[in-house]
Amino acid sequence: MRLRSLLFVPGDRPERMAKAMHSAADAVILDLEDSVAPTRKPAAREAVAAFLANGARAKPVFVRINTLSDGMAEADLAALGSCAPDALVLPKAEGRASIEWLDELLSNTQLDRLPLLPIATETPTAVFALGSYRDIASRLLALTWGAEDLSAAIGATATREAGGFTAPYQIVRTLALFGAHAAGVPAIETVYTDIKDCDGLASAAARAARDGFAGMLAIHPSQLDVINAAFDPSEAELARARAIVAAFAEHPEAGALALEGQMIDAPHAKLAHRLIERAGQR
Repeated sequence: MRLRSLLFVPGDRPERMAKAMHSAADAVILDLEDSVAPTRKPAAREAVAAFLANGARAKPVFVRINTLSDGMAEADLAALGSCAPDALVLPKAEGRASIEWLDELLSNTQLDRLPLLPIATETPTAVFALGSYRDIASRLLALTWGAEDLSAAIGATATREAGGFTAPYQIVRTLALFGAHAAGVPAIETVYTDIKDCDGLASAAARAARDGFAGMLAIHPSQLDVINAAFDPSEAELARARAIVAAFAEHPEAGALALEGQMIDAPHAKLAHRLIERAGQR
């Protein structure tokens, strides 16, 4: 499953769900949490369950349930019944303990063993649990992070400044990235909240692809083409990757080689294979 772009759709907007199936998103997240007002939760659950039941999925569909701590997740799961999405997104996850808690709720239901996508940095406690996801890696589809809820939890007045995240959130982003890779699952970059700032989005997505993220969350369809382009290897990158693979194929006993005046070794070969694999998923 390719996860360059994951588009959030409010669960109480069924007309947007159908449109999202024809968007450029690799996957769609039907949201029962932050984008739905408390009074609209019951209607959102009904709309999401109805959409999943009608079978009109042109791409993977995930559902973001509510947090485990507020008691609403149980109602979300009950409303889904046998209408299983392709994965569940868990907000305010706090490491292995949260995944095991959710697994307990899912046991003996038709949603049991669904792949899970935790949003892994939305509380201070969560930051210190990022290393524990490797212990339950088989349950994970990917791992993503968020800054807005975390900033509210600690009273920060901003998460970004010119050029990117402020220092605390740079640290959290980095830890989430390594937490995902330690678990052996794709790392997904958080949302870019300024819908009208295409240049800023392009820079953020390019940084994410450069740093080792596999994809990015989106909050509006207009962001999708920019995000997808950032996570698709360029022709120049692919050409170099193929040259590296070819060089090692010609010299299978070599530990390191010179290519175009630069030294290449096993890590370069590994990255080259990954780039070629990503291109094959187009």
